[in-house]
Amino acid sequence: MTNEKKQEFTLRITSANGTQLVEILYEMLLEYVSDASKAIADNDIIGTHDAIRKSRGCLRELMESIDFSNEISGNLMSLYAYVNKELLLAEIRKDVSIFDNIKTVIEPLRDTYIELAKKDTSEPIMSNAQSVTAGLTYSKNDINESLIEQGNRGFYV
Repeated sequence: MTNEKKQEFTLRITSANGTQLVEILYEMLLEYVSDASKAIADNDIIGTHDAIRKSRGCLRELMESIDFSNEISGNLMSLYAYVNKELLLAEIRKDVSIFDNIKTVIEPLRDTYIELAKKDTSEPIMSNAQSVTAGLTYSKNDINESLIEQGNRGFYV
């Protein structure tokens, strides 16, 4: 994942509510799966291992966030277990076609959370995070970001 993409995810996380956080985790998982696929194609063993480890980290967060009081939670856990198994197989076999199976499962879930996030009007989970304003200023094609100081920079969750 590029540094720019990491910064984008970081900014989104600081202002996200619970539904948006799940959406971001799906997007990060898909990004790391793409990185792993590219690393396998480039025969980069260390890059493959690193990308799959990070994919599994995102998946673990999704698994830990399941609310088992809902009926659908068992099905969701089964899907996550399947994706976890596929990630392991992809690393062992160095087979990029396995990533298509993962995307087939994760992309519809991500799309569902994108729609849910549009309807979720709850407050961001992190309060007291610095606000970031981005916009075009004076230069032709540059986006300048400025932080708005809010006193204490600690995050309250």
